[in-house]
Amino acid sequence: MASVFVQADDFSGAAEVGYCFVEHGLTAQVILAAGTSFGTHDGGPSFAGEVTDVVVADTHSRGLSGAEAEALVKEAFSGPEASAAQVQFKKMDSLWRGNIQAEVSALASLGFHAVIAGALPQLQRTVLGGKPLAAGTPLAETDFWEAELSAPPVDVPSLLAPADPSSVRSVDLAAVRSGSLAAKLAGLLEPERPQLVVVDGETVRDLENTVDALLELEFRAGGRRIVLVGTGGAADVLAQRLSPRLARNAQPVATADATTAEPQEAPGPVLAVVGSASQTAQAQLAALEARGFTVVRLHPLYAGAAGAYVSQLAQVSADLRSGARMIVTLAAQKVDPSASPRIVQALARFAAEAVKGTRADLILTGGETAREVLDAVGRSSLVPLAAVQHGAVLSRADDGTLVGTKPGSFGDHLALLQLYDEIRRRRGQAAAASTQTLSHKTSEESGATMTDESMQNQPLPYVAVTMGDGAGVGPEVVVAAVLDPQSNAECRPVVIGDALRLRQAAEVLGIGADIRPIEDVDDAVFTPGRVNVIDLALLPADLPWGQLSPVAGHAAYEYIRVASELAMAGKVQAICTAPLNKEALHAAGHIYPGHTELLAHLTGTEEVSMMLSTPKIRVIHVTTHIGLVDAIRKINPDLVERTIRRGHEALVRAGIPNPKIGVCAINPHAGENGLFGQGEEAEKIEPGVKAAQADGINAVGPLPADTLFFLAGRGDYDLVVAMYHDQGHGPVKVLGIEAGVNITVGLPVIRTSVDHGTAFDIAGKAIADSRSMVEALHQAAEMATRPAHVG
Repeated sequence: MASVFVQADDFSGAAEVGYCFVEHGLTAQVILAAGTSFGTHDGGPSFAGEVTDVVVADTHSRGLSGAEAEALVKEAFSGPEASAAQVQFKKMDSLWRGNIQAEVSALASLGFHAVIAGALPQLQRTVLGGKPLAAGTPLAETDFWEAELSAPPVDVPSLLAPADPSSVRSVDLAAVRSGSLAAKLAGLLEPERPQLVVVDGETVRDLENTVDALLELEFRAGGRRIVLVGTGGAADVLAQRLSPRLARNAQPVATADATTAEPQEAPGPVLAVVGSASQTAQAQLAALEARGFTVVRLHPLYAGAAGAYVSQLAQVSADLRSGARMIVTLAAQKVDPSASPRIVQALARFAAEAVKGTRADLILTGGETAREVLDAVGRSSLVPLAAVQHGAVLSRADDGTLVGTKPGSFGDHLALLQLYDEIRRRRGQAAAASTQTLSHKTSEESGATMTDESMQNQPLPYVAVTMGDGAGVGPEVVVAAVLDPQSNAECRPVVIGDALRLRQAAEVLGIGADIRPIEDVDDAVFTPGRVNVIDLALLPADLPWGQLSPVAGHAAYEYIRVASELAMAGKVQAICTAPLNKEALHAAGHIYPGHTELLAHLTGTEEVSMMLSTPKIRVIHVTTHIGLVDAIRKINPDLVERTIRRGHEALVRAGIPNPKIGVCAINPHAGENGLFGQGEEAEKIEPGVKAAQADGINAVGPLPADTLFFLAGRGDYDLVVAMYHDQGHGPVKVLGIEAGVNITVGLPVIRTSVDHGTAFDIAGKAIADSRSMVEALHQAAEMATRPAHVG
């Protein structure tokens, strides 16, 4: 039996919480409880004999009546998993939606105490004085409940016990932070009857205090069990705290590996069901279509009608049996909300019929759609395996099927594609191409997403790859990136550097590269293993690795100069730069803060912007290499507007038609209405944001930087506009420096670069990580202008 039992009222919440525990090294299983029979995971066809740390039950009760939801929750917490678990957790919505009152009442009717910790500090959703707040505003005064049929709660006790709010006990922040919270809770949780206790929370530390207190009490007080009712934030803290305890007590158990449970030598069929009409979901669908998925669109008008979709079903079924990759979605962008249940059920029935007689893996988007499809195809439990983005989780179903799921509005445009690549990886198949990228291309003429075939019909762009500082890791990562097969499938890389140094780097790496000096781009010949280099021959043969050298600094400048001239002459369509060393550059007499400013000077560009991109987040900077005081002085509405526009244009060019852009504030809490700072947000940022909005750009802000980066990291924003260097660089380097890319926007051609330095300490030792350089070259190819056909 599991050590932890979790109940969630919807599939998205269940998957989110399940992966919280997996991420902290525990095993978890999501059970799709149907209400008529709440089954156990023990003895199932695929999970027999497995030891699971955490069982998560999705009661699918968010949209039911209160009475129905209460009955399902009572059934769930009365089952063998819940009874045997050491810890019981009820997942609640951080905006207090759903049947919270009915479901908490179910816990009390079973004789359990309930401690309600409803804060989600990461999204500024807090509880103070027993009242739910969103970004400091009472929830009842926000528009978060606009789509709900009822009004948001004013205070938690009135929500939980409308007939007698005073019966609900409250614990304020002072008690939460007192160091004696366990004793406080023990005194409130009396043995005579089940108690409901609302705990205030404002920070993650407050949640930690609450979880620690319950663990100290061993989730019991007054002879009764305590159920923690909380958000995903509370679940994550609980997983952190329980992980070392459960890992310490765990016994080794042989389990079937998802990668070998169903070995397939050839690519197997995959069915994606996209039930969300959101722009995010449609962009994700387009990325799958570009990878070779066939799209079948069903008109929602005919959902549920007798004989509807017969021909489409026959097509999809036949294609899946032959191993194809298929997408089923809606033909309309918008649907009548009242018709949503009927449409979702129709999609689910269609999917269930289509996969009959196949071994198709599934990709499902839209929480309601995902659950209905899983029910329709007869899946009853899933084991979370990996998360490719926040909320985008790959699981193994009880019959061995791999199932990728995510909420409809979550993630960037690559989320579904990354789920597909994770399926391929676990089936022992190499992914066709990196999906850790900024963009996918769309046809400017037709708006249709380009397929691999259509890309092959276009000439590949030439990319000038500068070698960087020859004493650093540049030569090593350049050789590795230029020889990468995927790079050569996407572009024509021509190195600007020193042939001798590249040969030395190839020797260090143990690579048999054919380093060929050429005079001009037109002389390049592209064959496997060949590196074309415009050889400037500026470095001595005995240049030491890892030491500052003015000679290497000057050579790095010359590589950039030549690349800029090639770009201005139209001979290359993008520039990709290896790192240079600023001190060496300055020692050689070239006084520029960095690549960005140097390229702007060489190309005669008045103003450019630096964009950093990782698989999780993209950031563009209003100011870069100047002091903080100077940066604040330099920021003005026009500069903010121009930066937003450059970021918007870059992402549109990259295939994101309407990117959502979040703009950082300067001061903590965005100034909090004048409490912090001197009104910089209102004076310097807001007018620029409004000017961009007036032209239809989807920009929002100024927003508190800490909150914005959290939201962008989970996929809510396509781009963050940072006001100064460290505000943008810090989060990016935490979230993915190994595959991070620096992009200069505003130049005559796109310029990409690695997001790391020359790394003198490891240069010449064959241990430099080339992933960032490979990704930089990939993104240069993706965002480059295309050369014209000749002849």
